[in-house]
Amino acid sequence: MKLIGSLASPYVRKVRVVLAEKKLDYQFELENVWAPDTAISTLNPLGKVPSLVMEDGSVMIDSRVMVEYLDTLTPVCKLLPPNGRDRADVKCWEALADGMLDAAITVRLERTQRPIELQSEDWIARQMRKVHLGLAALSEKLGEQAYCAGKNYSLADVAVGCTLGWLSFRFPEITWRDDHANLARLFDKLSERQSFKDTVPSA
Repeated sequence: MKLIGSLASPYVRKVRVVLAEKKLDYQFELENVWAPDTAISTLNPLGKVPSLVMEDGSVMIDSRVMVEYLDTLTPVCKLLPPNGRDRADVKCWEALADGMLDAAITVRLERTQRPIELQSEDWIARQMRKVHLGLAALSEKLGEQAYCAGKNYSLADVAVGCTLGWLSFRFPEITWRDDHANLARLFDKLSERQSFKDTVPSA
């Protein structure tokens, strides 16, 4: 398999963490989707990373699709319950974490890609409200549990950890560690895993 992505993307990091946890071999190919000569649209018509090129040449898109598929390839470190409510619960954690990223990334693009005179502070505030409400919801759901979905490490923790790591990387002004001590505790524990150590986001 070949994973196309960037070192900064939290969605790419999520897939890389899962690949590491599942001990799956793959080739990592860097791609800057903002570069004039990017060829990402030949793999993903949406022009996004990650893209996962399979052994037969077919391409899988969307990190949520990828990690769900990758979890089926080996019994090592099962990250999703087999079915039912528990599985849906883990996927809801992932959906919330990814939704926060969607909002925060659009804010970053607004601030860095759009001329300042065209930026909408009201729109930015609306997106940032989603991030802060998401952090509060994650904290409330986590409570005093060892991991997001209870006693066991799962895809929920991978998704939340990648989101928190990216917020620290791109939005250091957000004081989520001070505001939500339980999220800080979880993140510190996740950061000790080799899969997280090997995938720290960078520009």
